[in-house]
Amino acid sequence: MRTNGSAGASAAPGADSSTSTERYFNRELSWLEFNRRVLAEAQNETYPLLERLRFLSISGSNLDEFMMVRVAGLAGQLRSQIVETSIDGLTAGQQLQTIYRAIEDLVREQHAILSDLAGKLDEVGIRLIGDRKLERHEAEWLGEYFERHVLPALTPQAIDPAHPFPFIANQGTGVLFSLVRIADGAEVREMILIPPALPRFVRLPGEGTACWIGIEDLVRRKGSRLFPGFRIHGHGTFRVLRDSDMEIEEDAEDLVRHFRTAIQRRRRGKVILLQLQENFDPAAEDMLREKLRLDHALVLKSPGLLSMTGLAAVVEEERPELKFEPYSPRYPERVREQDGDCFAAIRDKDIIIHHPYESFEVVIDFLRQAASDPDVVAIKQTLYRAGKQSAVIAALIAAAEAGKSVTAVVELKARFDEEQNLMWASQLERAGVQVIYGFVDWKTHAKVSMVVRREGDGYRTYCHFGTGNYHPITARIYTDLSFFTADPRFGRDAGQLFNFITGYIEPKRTEMLSLSPLGLRRTLYECIEREIAFAKAGKPASIWAKLNSLTDSQLINRLYAASEAGVNITLVIRGICCLRPGVPGLSERISVKSIIGRFLEHSRVWAFGNGAEMPNRRARVYISSADGMSRNLDRRVEVLVPIRNRTVHDQVLDQVMLANLLDTEQSWRLEPDGTYHRMDPGPKPFNLHRYFMTNPSLSGRGAALTKGRKVPKLALRRGGATTKPD
Repeated sequence: MRTNGSAGASAAPGADSSTSTERYFNRELSWLEFNRRVLAEAQNETYPLLERLRFLSISGSNLDEFMMVRVAGLAGQLRSQIVETSIDGLTAGQQLQTIYRAIEDLVREQHAILSDLAGKLDEVGIRLIGDRKLERHEAEWLGEYFERHVLPALTPQAIDPAHPFPFIANQGTGVLFSLVRIADGAEVREMILIPPALPRFVRLPGEGTACWIGIEDLVRRKGSRLFPGFRIHGHGTFRVLRDSDMEIEEDAEDLVRHFRTAIQRRRRGKVILLQLQENFDPAAEDMLREKLRLDHALVLKSPGLLSMTGLAAVVEEERPELKFEPYSPRYPERVREQDGDCFAAIRDKDIIIHHPYESFEVVIDFLRQAASDPDVVAIKQTLYRAGKQSAVIAALIAAAEAGKSVTAVVELKARFDEEQNLMWASQLERAGVQVIYGFVDWKTHAKVSMVVRREGDGYRTYCHFGTGNYHPITARIYTDLSFFTADPRFGRDAGQLFNFITGYIEPKRTEMLSLSPLGLRRTLYECIEREIAFAKAGKPASIWAKLNSLTDSQLINRLYAASEAGVNITLVIRGICCLRPGVPGLSERISVKSIIGRFLEHSRVWAFGNGAEMPNRRARVYISSADGMSRNLDRRVEVLVPIRNRTVHDQVLDQVMLANLLDTEQSWRLEPDGTYHRMDPGPKPFNLHRYFMTNPSLSGRGAALTKGRKVPKLALRRGGATTKPD
């Protein structure tokens, strides 16, 4: 299978004459290519049916966020007449034209896949009712359900000069009815807005076939109950998406108050998408267009379901045979050997934990033990996304209530988690935690915990650095790395990081960590330059990197320069990639792949050969919270963490990175023309998710490394992966 995408056109400002489409891919079109790969998993016949439906739902929620943020931003540029071109030289108007065509194609593909999946699900006893005629018992039950659980929440609103046009909130769905009053024959138009508190899908009770109906379909079917005394001449469903990005005022005196106000404004942002059911009444469509004041918005007509996001409810159907086999993560054996004492295990040797294969519970235990340990005097913690039911928050509150000094850096600018983070901040402050909101201009995206513990005559600092959020739910499905260390050099650097965030005290120098926006970019450049020097000296030179996105033109140009100098570069970029690989004279030594599978690849890793063939013990290896994007390198507080411990180094390089490079079952190859092709699994297919689910890690195994089950060793071989006992 392949996905098509010409992700670029025209020259980037300041680029040489060989640039434009030959040099960069367009960021937004590259993102759409990523969502096509996600959607393609809904067609993956090796997956259970409900998991395929889950991928369809994910593609829908991804597209919503893309519209509300990225597309809305381009439309805002156009309205404000901001002349700013993309990395590939396109104006906002040019990008919107291409994006809108691509979205129309993507939505058509979503509906074709839904139709196919609905037929397959029907065969195994899960039915999406849609427009199908109801059986008598189904109609009776839905009638009673409507009367008791839906009707009381609905408010019919007449659309005429005597009534103001109702406000339609972001992601709001409604049904427009065309009616005729029986008493006098007057034509009336009524709108029913679906309250967001109602379930997106309703499941009918009973054994056997599980039947699901969309809430808007139920409202349409019960129009006669809503409008007694009227004849229904027609009806149509519509949906609205609005601009959901938030601008931060540099002179905001009270950041919390500013965000509470901004969240309210976001709900009333400009409409960016009006989605209509096919055969929607043209006169009603004209009315919506006028009342919603569409300006550079997309109007999209779709057959049937207007949003795929709600299908997540159907995925929760209790049919384990139609889902992935449940997976229970391992707990680090070295912590168990220390009777569960995280501090003893970390003090003994650095540990890295590979989520979700290894339990996020060890991160929670680290904080819980810190909260209850009488020798712990201080805890400092960054919080970007913590989830709705956060054990991390509970541990910090317990620590503060136990009299410890607790500082929490809560990021209010974590998109779509602002309200949740404001709530956590309030709870933490009430418990006595010192809550800091960081910088107005920069997001604090670094994932860091530090615990100061009294030991002997002094203090020891224990640190946790992560590539993912302190979020117990996403830690079950995102692949991330958690690095624990008691190395005093890391402790001193972490202390400087927190002082920078809380007191704006810029570190003069750090011993281990590289921080953005201060020196992380410089560290990456220095590592790339070292590889260029090795190549020019005739030595092996190579770079491996695993990122979610690569869009920064300066970093891309450094990688192009390395390729031209003879450095072999292998990139695993899950999502957006603006770098064009495999172009003679520019990037012929660069290959790019994307991995989409059961788990969402989220960890960020850099590895530099350091004058020897990769993988090797001398290689410079780093994990990071930062992607290869300008915002991460210049406008966020991020960390780049060097991995020096031999066992941890081997796990990150010889297991995590190598498995990503060797995967053939879930990998897509990016071609020079911007298209992605599924890689041929070959005669010996390799699935990195299956490998990590069935094999133990190196780090954190303690005595298990010297006895018991061996860890299969991965090796680079032409034609695929090989494994052998370590």
